Amino acid sequence: MSTANTLLLLFAGIAAGFINTVAGGGSVITLPVLVEIVGASVANGTNRVAILMENAVAAASFHRGGKVPWQFVAPLLIPTILGAGAGTWVATLLSAETMKRVFGLVIVLVALSMLIRPSRWMQEGEPRIREPWRSLVFFGIGFYGGFVQAGVGFLLLVGLVLVEGLGLIRGNAAKVVLVLAYTPLSLFLFARAGQVDWAAGATLGVGSMVGALIASRLAIRKGAGWIRWVVIAAALAAALRMLLV
Repeated sequence: MSTANTLLLLFAGIAAGFINTVAGGGSVITLPVLVEIVGASVANGTNRVAILMENAVAAASFHRGGKVPWQFVAPLLIPTILGAGAGTWVATLLSAETMKRVFGLVIVLVALSMLIRPSRWMQEGEPRIREPWRSLVFFGIGFYGGFVQAGVGFLLLVGLVLVEGLGLIRGNAAKVVLVLAYTPLSLFLFARAGQVDWAAGATLGVGSMVGALIASRLAIRKGAGWIRWVVIAAALAAALRMLLV
């Protein structure tokens, strides 16, 4: 791998790791870069190496800051992991383009809801749905994350903040823990299908870890108001990328 490609992966990783930790959509930065460097057939799988590394750092940082709501996260682990496994298996067989276009519209709606009704995102409350619907919701979110990853952070924030009643800070902490939980299975399935470039993924992951560490510390220090504007900006940028490119 050339020096230019190494630097490109590192800087793309820093940007994506930062965005993914406090919002979502960082993979719309890394996937095009990976497509150019390692090829479309292994870009999705290779991206999961960086996702694993960045979320390990972010989860540890949020945990040290006392922001991970483990009592809310624990019941969601199994449905999210099962959904991710199913989505990854499908991703090894099909193209993700159609789902990405549809999800671009969903992300726009997320950004608009944060602008029009910010109080629903800023304040914590009671869970709005019960079992088995909650498990079905997070199975679906896991399926999308396993399938394409790009933008899954927004779906998880919707589920954790609007459905589970968590605020943006604890919702982000729960989000990175859930992504960390399902990514090893996704990575294993992609690797078994021969769709992972480990060197490129690790290089991207180093940058992603730096971005994730910076973002998690800022999230703990600056609070939900700052996160809200990062989410809005990232959501609109990700939606434009998915819909227009």
